[in-house]
Amino acid sequence: MRKSNNASGGCSPQTLSHPFDPIIDNDSKVLILGTFPSVKSFEKSFYYAHPQNQFWRLLASLFDEETPKSIDQKISFLRRHRIALWDMVKGCSRQNSLDSSLKNIQINDIEGLLKKYPNIEAIFFTGRKSQELFERNFHHLQIPRHYLLSPSPAFQKVSFEEKRAQWSILKDFLR
Repeated sequence: MRKSNNASGGCSPQTLSHPFDPIIDNDSKVLILGTFPSVKSFEKSFYYAHPQNQFWRLLASLFDEETPKSIDQKISFLRRHRIALWDMVKGCSRQNSLDSSLKNIQINDIEGLLKKYPNIEAIFFTGRKSQELFERNFHHLQIPRHYLLSPSPAFQKVSFEEKRAQWSILKDFLR
């Protein structure tokens, strides 16, 4: 996994580069797209690393498994369940981890990724910003896409149980 030269990932006017490669292989069936790694994710060198982010807990609960802790366990979990993971933003500047603070946005080549991995049957977005960026740049792609309620600690107006129920649509594409 490649890492950025700017390990802090935040509070800097310079352009930040996405620090992680996509997690995907030829068996992947769904692609989950976030927006851009949080400051905590930059620090911990992996996706959805903020301890209050519900991403890993939500996925684990859908499959009645223990929440993966290490990076290796998380990658293994994704591969076992044929889930690919990446983000919409390749580079940007920002002041904090909120999607609303992203400026000077450069987009990842999602279309190229889908051409390289044609087994992807659906895309899921973990935030409205990632969905908006996809629709603005890749609206022409003919692939089912769905919004997932944000797992972010900043989005707590919906309960874990409600999020889990809504996230269960993922399993429809993983049978």
